[in-house]
Amino acid sequence: MFNDSGKGETPVSRSADALFDIGSVAWRVHGDVASMMVGGISSLLMQMLHPSVLAGVWDHSNFRADMHGRLRRTARFIAVTTYADRELAEATMARVRRVHDHVSGTLLEGTAYHANDPPLLAWVHVTEASSFLDAWIRYGEPTMSAADQDQYFAEMALIGRAMGADPVPTSRSGARALIEEMRPQLRVDDRTRTVARLIMSGGTTSLAAEVPRRLAVQAAVDLLPQWARTMHAMNLSPLERPIIRAATFGIAQTLRWAFR
Repeated sequence: MFNDSGKGETPVSRSADALFDIGSVAWRVHGDVASMMVGGISSLLMQMLHPSVLAGVWDHSNFRADMHGRLRRTARFIAVTTYADRELAEATMARVRRVHDHVSGTLLEGTAYHANDPPLLAWVHVTEASSFLDAWIRYGEPTMSAADQDQYFAEMALIGRAMGADPVPTSRSGARALIEEMRPQLRVDDRTRTVARLIMSGGTTSLAAEVPRRLAVQAAVDLLPQWARTMHAMNLSPLERPIIRAATFGIAQTLRWAFR
């Protein structure tokens, strides 16, 4: 599901020379498949609310034909930058920066955008980190301490800075403040709704993956802040939420058992 065999990709091996060590919070959070799937989808739904992020994806990628490929590339980027050896992680981040060098254009109202714009990268970074952590807390570690949550953002700041993001939060409160600061820039239009529908419809290649994918999508919507659900018009009923959460937790536990 997470590696492109056509490109010779194989699962990422954990390295003793990774950017983070075995005792890091990032290793703990990013090692859980189910919560990372939920957090990854939720972060995409948040990111697409920023018109410049949306335009970069709309104008410069083939996501409409290969949404699964985009999700898979994001998952591999996280795996490599978290667990692979430092040299490969740094080379991967540098390659993405070079790709971003060519991603620029003009919004529909005439405003210029560039994928390597530091505040834009900051939005992508903070939504990813917040969503990954929130999903892990909900489905993996509900009693996670505030200190460990702050430590996670401090660790992820290493990747954010390497990618060119600015500002980069180093604590939970800093992440919340940055999201609130950027909310006035967020919009929903026909293109936002089109991308959201594609994210929700997925693009898995096997029937076995379809059931957990659908559940992960529902759990991702549930994970969104209320204001983001309202913008996307994706509200869940009080009856749906406990069912979605219980089923997602069950699948998460099953996957953990299977991997062990």
